[in-house]
Amino acid sequence: MKGSKGYRRRTRTFRVEARERGKIHIKRFMRDFNESDRVSIAIDPSFQNIPHPRFQGRSGLVIGKQGRCYYVRISDGGKEKNILVNPEHLKALR
Repeated sequence: MKGSKGYRRRTRTFRVEARERGKIHIKRFMRDFNESDRVSIAIDPSFQNIPHPRFQGRSGLVIGKQGRCYYVRISDGGKEKNILVNPEHLKALR
């Protein structure tokens, strides 16, 4: 039988520790970023609408906003890519 090739296959590596499960931290949900902020993509599996797992751990610049989400420009194999990411999957870099 052929294995599934879905968007969320092999995502068990994003598993959350037992102490971090449960209630969602509201400050993580309500984060604000400005344009030209440096951010890192850190997928949180407790939220839906995750970015593609290949972008886990990548860092880039916030270049815009659409609704609650932010456009992040990253370099992927020498190409510039713009990814639309929810704020709960972003961490600010200083």
